[in-house]
Amino acid sequence: MNTFADWLFVVVWVVALLATFIPVVPAGFVIVGMALLHELLVGFREITLAIWIILGVLTVLSSLVDNIAGAIGARRYGGSRQGIWGAFVGGLLGIFVLPPLGLFLMPLVGAYVGELIAGRSMQGALRGAWGAVVGLLGGMAGKFLIHLLMGIAVIQAIF
Repeated sequence: MNTFADWLFVVVWVVALLATFIPVVPAGFVIVGMALLHELLVGFREITLAIWIILGVLTVLSSLVDNIAGAIGARRYGGSRQGIWGAFVGGLLGIFVLPPLGLFLMPLVGAYVGELIAGRSMQGALRGAWGAVVGLLGGMAGKFLIHLLMGIAVIQAIF
């Protein structure tokens, strides 16, 4: 049973890492949930309390990184709140429009439209949209690294 549980965690973790780039998938919670399922299957004997605390802190941090990075990117380039929301909505639409290219193109389009709604000039909207997308991509990269660390922590405990 340990081998099955161990490799099930690894497979789901890799899928969750890839899902980090899809805005609506809570990959950090998927990783923690899979670690919990793993422990249920092996009788709660491999992952220590310290690892659970680390997983909890990293899960909260991964949620914060997304929001903070988006705001920093938008502010640095003069973006607005509407631009950030536009980038987020564009990212959601990008799942369905031209996947996987849409995941990277649609946030830019959404942020640009959001900046125009905020009353920015076309040039200002483009600059703000770029900032929102830079922040969004920076947040995704940060979340990916955090999710990578989460999986490594669990893998070290179970193998």
